[in-house]
Amino acid sequence: MTQPHDKVTAEHLSRNAYLYIRQSTLRQVMENTESTQRQYALRQKAITLGWLNEQVVVIDSDLGESGASTDRAGFQRLVSDVGLGRAGIVIGLEVSRLARNSSDWHRLLEICALTQTLILDEDGLYDPSHFNDRLLLGLKGTMSEAELHVLRARLNGGRMNKARRGELNFLLPVGLTRDSQDRVILEPDQQVQQTLNLFFQTYERLGTATAVVKEFRNQDLLFPRKIQRGVRKGEILWGELEHSRALQVLHNPRYSGTYVYGRHRVDRSGSKKAPVALPIDEWEIVIPQAHPGYITWEQYQRNLKQLRECAQAHGKDRRQSPAGAGPALLQGLAVCGRCGQRMTLRYHTRSGRQVPTYVCQRQGIERAQPICQSIPGQTLDAEIGNLLLEMMTPLTLDVSLAVQQELQQRQEEIEQVRRQHLDRMQYQADVARQRYMEVDPRHRLVADTLETEWNQALRELAQAKEEYERQRVRDHLQLDDQTRQKVQELVRDFPRVWNDPQTPHQQRKRILRLLVEDVTLLKEKKTIQTHIRFRGGMTRSLEVSKPLSAGEARTTHPEIIRQIDTLLDQHTTAEIAHILNEQEKLSGEGKPFSNRIIQRLCHDYQLKSHYDRLREQGLLTATELAEQLEVTRTTINIWRRNGLLRTHRYNGKEFLYDPPDETSPTKQQGRKFAERKHFPKVTLHQPHKVHHAT
Repeated sequence: MTQPHDKVTAEHLSRNAYLYIRQSTLRQVMENTESTQRQYALRQKAITLGWLNEQVVVIDSDLGESGASTDRAGFQRLVSDVGLGRAGIVIGLEVSRLARNSSDWHRLLEICALTQTLILDEDGLYDPSHFNDRLLLGLKGTMSEAELHVLRARLNGGRMNKARRGELNFLLPVGLTRDSQDRVILEPDQQVQQTLNLFFQTYERLGTATAVVKEFRNQDLLFPRKIQRGVRKGEILWGELEHSRALQVLHNPRYSGTYVYGRHRVDRSGSKKAPVALPIDEWEIVIPQAHPGYITWEQYQRNLKQLRECAQAHGKDRRQSPAGAGPALLQGLAVCGRCGQRMTLRYHTRSGRQVPTYVCQRQGIERAQPICQSIPGQTLDAEIGNLLLEMMTPLTLDVSLAVQQELQQRQEEIEQVRRQHLDRMQYQADVARQRYMEVDPRHRLVADTLETEWNQALRELAQAKEEYERQRVRDHLQLDDQTRQKVQELVRDFPRVWNDPQTPHQQRKRILRLLVEDVTLLKEKKTIQTHIRFRGGMTRSLEVSKPLSAGEARTTHPEIIRQIDTLLDQHTTAEIAHILNEQEKLSGEGKPFSNRIIQRLCHDYQLKSHYDRLREQGLLTATELAEQLEVTRTTINIWRRNGLLRTHRYNGKEFLYDPPDETSPTKQQGRKFAERKHFPKVTLHQPHKVHHAT
């Protein structure tokens, strides 16, 4: 049998001896000092085997680190030096001190075998390059890992068994505490209870965490916070409600009286362990009604659903998102009639105001596909509003009563919270006074300090009283008889309120959501098929005409175009403009007609001109008539000016003439024009009268 000292060669002694020391936790380092001393004592074994004292390198930087950890700096240094051939022997109290997982242990054995490095523990000396020693070391490593698994299984089993009974204690949030029998109860402080009740009621009413924070700020309400650690553990502090704090309260199931275990799992894929939140159906233990709460389990689930719907940053299909400030009435309610997904919003500016467009673009965003459909919302929102007015008429009285009751109840709850805060300030002032009165008068320094604290408490109490009275007067003014009567009048006259330009868009959308679950939209060629699903299951369908495009909205009415076409048989474009203006008709752009507008409409609609129509009737130009009468154009113009020809104006000062007949004039020397047969003259049209040729 080989003796331990026979395995040590001069080559081994020429290199250093590495003593690796580790404890799993800092608590073990502080309390299990005997184990640490035993590990340091292994230095003597290395000296006994022939290493000099200065050759022994102690690595103890992993004290307080678990052997299952893969990022131990000391162990990495040990493996590195062994791989570089600097170590002749590695010393550890036992295998579990070097590594608690087979991966690290066998990697160390492989490197030690390649570099001819020995391993020494409390049981003996081993050479990993020899099969028997390596086999024994491998078994020790496997047993060490199995031991860790058994220890963890026992601890986890005990913890899970206690959690199934709801007895595994965790830190409780503010508003919950434990009594003398370790049972979870509501915080005895009534102000804390009332504030949390008001918080959940406000969220139920407003629907967003941000809106709750704004409401608390507008009402000058404070929110409690409990110190969980330190010498002031359990003390409740008051401060402004922050958005992150509101989200913590809404996500915490303990407020619903539910005991929960296993809400998170540890992600070990990265360099650091990170907790990952799990969905409710994957929570390991859920015990509803395990202790008193502020809301029910069903309310808690509704709150989580509402939070998910409000989460714009996650890029998911938003459902019933809170009403925004834009004019889009169907924001969060519009559903695509083709693919069934929720439609998003785009706004365009027309004539200085925002106009919504409902767009189904989820597939376009995620898969670079064309948008499913885009529906203009201008006329659609108007039709939905008219339908709502129709549906709301029989409900006005109920709405009036509900509004009054909600306003009254809300102000009473807020006033109760403020009154409790005032009582707390009075109590603190009384305590400061009592401490000052009980101090020994000879201890002047202590008395001065207590007097200062009492004065400070009195100042804070006076400020709190002043603020309480100011808020109470303001609330009273808001809920006086005149205000109540105004609310009743407004609700009875709901159409006027709805159509009032001063009514915020957000309020209109909130009113709509009280009745409507969703609206399915399908765009066809000329109409928008609209299917409204009301809360309770009732449905209504509408066929809404598509709004005109910008070009179509500027198009002249077809009836006017037909009238222009008829008038062109007898009138010029200037005369037609005069006739239409006398009838108080406007162009597609909303302007009075002019000669240029009539000419442009004739060109756009390819209407035959007045000249072409007269030519089709056989009328002649001045040149043609002169040729047939065998006179000059100058003579034709003279005859026209003196009324000897039947003329027809077609553009400005340009005319056409009837063909020659027995009444046509001839040259008659010495006869005056006044003695000859005349035809009525065609004159330029007057501002209020048009003369026609006969």
